[in-house]
Amino acid sequence: MAEIDPAGAPEVVFRDGLAEGELRYQRCRACSTAVFQPRVLCTGCGSDDLSWERSSGRGTVYSTTAVRGRGGAHNVALVDLDEGFRMMSRVDDIDPGSVGIGMRVAFTTVEDNGDPVAVFRKGSA
Repeated sequence: MAEIDPAGAPEVVFRDGLAEGELRYQRCRACSTAVFQPRVLCTGCGSDDLSWERSSGRGTVYSTTAVRGRGGAHNVALVDLDEGFRMMSRVDDIDPGSVGIGMRVAFTTVEDNGDPVAVFRKGSA
């Protein structure tokens, strides 16, 4: 695994991680808060002393909804990652209506218009 270059803009460091198949997040060195979406200040204490970490990618569905439209159905899920942050994404390998609160999921990336996107799959791998 390559070292994370902390000098880049937060969104760039996050996107570079996705391109390498990693889910990156920040942790505040002042108060230990896990910070996600990437930003320049801690959401807990306002410190700008943030370090980058790699998530295991394992988490639990906190909330989910199935969205139905002309193009078919997909789900939108809030996932609580084991490291202590929550992110919005989707669970890809299951019927959208079957995604359940409390379901264990694991991070992966898929290509969307040539860019890597963070999604989850059922299971705790």
